[in-house]
Amino acid sequence: MQVAIASDHAGVELKAALAEWLIARGVSLRDLGPQDGQSVDYPDYAKRLGDEVVQGRAQKGVLICGSGVGVSIAVNKVAGVRAALVSEPLSASLARQHNDANVICLGARIVGEAMARACVQAFLDGEFDPGDDGRHQRRVDKIAAVRASSTP
Repeated sequence: MQVAIASDHAGVELKAALAEWLIARGVSLRDLGPQDGQSVDYPDYAKRLGDEVVQGRAQKGVLICGSGVGVSIAVNKVAGVRAALVSEPLSASLARQHNDANVICLGARIVGEAMARACVQAFLDGEFDPGDDGRHQRRVDKIAAVRASSTP
């Protein structure tokens, strides 16, 4: 599985730590930057990561900013992205299981490195379950329909 990771300046240290940890675990990683703590605009990195996921260059994505809120709002504007802002592993797992999330967002000022690792692990290990009656798939389809039917 190819995983993309990106952040803004507030998340660059957590991103670097997660990238090192993921690579050590054998994950094929695409680090989309930034590489230093100079101020950047998080929507640029969110779009870059979202495009990587929807174009199939990465199957999943991890985005980090100070709170996680900004990147989650921005990346969810990319058609085909289903991003979840998480701060603990159960939400990360359920985002995969029930919502077929393909991106998780983390707040570097909210979660520590150990909790971030636990969230990423739960996200990457999680699998989508369409539901025995198809309810989760139906809801994911409705999410896509909302995007397709909305007007700018």
